[in-house]
Amino acid sequence: MKTHRFEIVLAASLAAMVAAVFLWQNPGVYKGKINAGEIDSYMGRIEKLPFPAEERAELLKRTHSWLEHDDGKPVYMLNLMRFYPQLRQFPGALPFAGTPRESNATYEQHVMPMLFQAGGYPAYAGNSLNGNLMEYAPELDNWDRVLVVRYPDRRAFMNLVTREDYRQWEPYKIMALKVVLTPTEVEMNIPDLTLVAGALALLVLCLTGWWRAARRSLLVN
Repeated sequence: MKTHRFEIVLAASLAAMVAAVFLWQNPGVYKGKINAGEIDSYMGRIEKLPFPAEERAELLKRTHSWLEHDDGKPVYMLNLMRFYPQLRQFPGALPFAGTPRESNATYEQHVMPMLFQAGGYPAYAGNSLNGNLMEYAPELDNWDRVLVVRYPDRRAFMNLVTREDYRQWEPYKIMALKVVLTPTEVEMNIPDLTLVAGALALLVLCLTGWWRAARRSLLVN
């Protein structure tokens, strides 16, 4: 009886843990969509970010539209990055003696912990290998780095980029590279097949152990 009670408590604890992680990573399930008051608050804060003046109006317009069409679902943010030959200068840029790559590395080093705190994480990050195999227009070719970041929802993204301490590091990215930032919704997300195989193997091992233990218990009784 004690063994069965332990198994029930363990199963309930594991189920509660899985449910908690699911709600943490899918807060739209209980928070719903972003409302008009939240949008106004976010837009007021994002206006304080030190973006180049020629990009600011379009950035604000597109961000406002994106928030108005919130569906409460997770977001996969595609970052296509191309480093400038030298650091870009604009009002709000910071003095930095390193290269564009070093400037962006500084940004990622300090912002990554904030990303994890917001419930986000890099789903994929990598450097490109030479140029495109297809599509050779100069503005579309020769990306240096690709990053896909998963956010639990649009609130998580906005909460990150409107943090007071985020504002001091954002210029290091804008100075370093041209970035195409495209929010996407997931249609299909297949994990690494090695991890899937490992999880299945572990499940088979646990079920086999449980079955053998249950069989021995029946034989003893």
